[in-house]
Amino acid sequence: QVQLVESGGGLVQPGGSLRLSCAASGRTFSSYAMGWFRQAPGKEREFVAAIRWSGTGTYYADSMKGRFIISRDNAKNTVYLQMNSLKPEDTAVYYCAAERLTRGWTTAVALPSEYDYWGQGTQVTVSS
Repeated sequence: QVQLVESGGGLVQPGGSLRLSCAASGRTFSSYAMGWFRQAPGKEREFVAAIRWSGTGTYYADSMKGRFIISRDNAKNTVYLQMNSLKPEDTAVYYCAAERLTRGWTTAVALPSEYDYWGQGTQVTVSS
């Protein structure tokens, strides 16, 4: 049974940083991509970043480039999202997801509909 468990969310002041973690288990993810999405109240789920589980390849939403960094630790089966220079508009529930890359590594990794497994989410609140 596939499980994706996010952690690391919380309350942070504007300009601060947080690192989210997503621990994956239940199968081999070598042919997968891992993505981070977020959803604020009343808004649609929004793509943040994605990374290939093996080889190289990262992809970011334009609004996240330069502030957010996605990375992985294969030995720990964990994907991270380092978030810097946080703004109040970054407040949302952040979700980790896994996609089998049936279309290969393309910009389709930004589509929630492409993902096969989802975590339960972790709340990030940016406020003074």
